[in-house]
Amino acid sequence: MRIIAGEFRSRQLQSPKGTATRPTTDRARESLFNVLNNLIVFNGIRVLDLYAGSGAFAFEALSRGAQHATLVERDRRAILAIDANAKSLDVKDRVAVFHSDVLAFLRKQSKQFDLLFADAPYEDEHSRELLPTLLLEKTARNGICIIEHRSTDSIVLAEGSKLLRELNAGEASFSIFQKHSTSIPVL
Repeated sequence: MRIIAGEFRSRQLQSPKGTATRPTTDRARESLFNVLNNLIVFNGIRVLDLYAGSGAFAFEALSRGAQHATLVERDRRAILAIDANAKSLDVKDRVAVFHSDVLAFLRKQSKQFDLLFADAPYEDEHSRELLPTLLLEKTARNGICIIEHRSTDSIVLAEGSKLLRELNAGEASFSIFQKHSTSIPVL
């Protein structure tokens, strides 16, 4: 697993030991970030990486200019991999790592983020149903939310959200959405 582009391009990331996590492939992450490059400016944004695994999504965003990343993971081995990756990239001062259940974290969190990514276990239908609403509540103005899910599953978006893109990458799909704005842009 490696960083695709930016300041840390081609740097290798440590993966968590064991089978508790399912890493997003480099190819799928590259496709996702190619889409995101057209939707968001990375410089200075705040990122939330849920079910973070190795932290590859957050570290890719930091490599492209994100100011800060918050990573949430409940698997202890994944937390160790995240910490090792943050240390090897020398970004420990730009990350906050929480050893927590994601849904509990979201319910307690008051901060808002510009880019939110959730890669819940594919079998966790309950989380997949709750995530669209919980993510929108934590989304800053013009922020983007992404939920990775199995291609054969669908995401029901929360009221007040707008689907920007559905990206298929093999077994994985990414539902990319944001708050629906009813305001008319000022020219």
